Amino acid sequence: MTSLPSGAARRCSLLLNPFHSAQYFSQDIQREVNALGIKDWSGVYLAGRAAALGRVGAGAVTAAFHSFSHELVARYVPAVWDVADPKDVLAARLRATDTLLRRVLGEEAVASAEMAEAADLALRAAEACERPLRPLYAGHADLPVPDAPHLAFWHATTLLREYRGDGHLITLVHAGLDPLEALVSHGATGKGMSRKWLLVTRGWGEEDLDAAQGRLRERGLLDGEGALTAAGTALREELEVETDRLDRAPYEHLGPAGVERLTELANRFTMALVEGGAFPADLRG
Repeated sequence: MTSLPSGAARRCSLLLNPFHSAQYFSQDIQREVNALGIKDWSGVYLAGRAAALGRVGAGAVTAAFHSFSHELVARYVPAVWDVADPKDVLAARLRATDTLLRRVLGEEAVASAEMAEAADLALRAAEACERPLRPLYAGHADLPVPDAPHLAFWHATTLLREYRGDGHLITLVHAGLDPLEALVSHGATGKGMSRKWLLVTRGWGEEDLDAAQGRLRERGLLDGEGALTAAGTALREELEVETDRLDRAPYEHLGPAGVERLTELANRFTMALVEGGAFPADLRG
């Protein structure tokens, strides 16, 4: 087997992830899931992402999602399943994704040979993913692959995104970072979610984030201004390297040429989503 160039799998993953996650910020999914009776952003997000796991309780969702306050999760789960069946939520999410991609990318891109090629490559990569210790990947892996190429690509990016994410949580636990410390240290890299969006989406308060900053300073990972120290920067990179190791199977299965082509196609479609306004301008920070 020919080895991948250094960093190739991570580059590909970083471009696949946003293709999946753009739907979280769209009015399309809000509209579709609101119509089922779930009325606010947190309820829509929690139901939409957890629906692949079935009628699970709050504890299972908190465990699988990791970075969300359990109090926030328990506010919606499992009560949300009495409002809308998980199968109906999944169908609504797929309809919303279809609408979003057609609107932002355009009908020509959605129907293109390149989109079909991207779907084929991403699905081939996902063939090498395995279920043990990967709950969010495993739940989505049990879902059927949509027929339409743009939805098949979205489904495949969901599989690969959740597979990497499940593995990343393993590295966080090994490093001794609790959910808040993981969020704050990631934010300090400049690549994580901004403090504003952490407060809006994760169910934590200002005092929770401040306390996490204090714990990270005590460990020498943050300085007095909240920036990563050299030790903090090294730890965050170690986490990504270990995540790369746990995430290598799908990209090794696809091979260097396939990964290079999938990266090229993912860059094209994901950048079109970014440029089309699919994400809030202040999401990162």
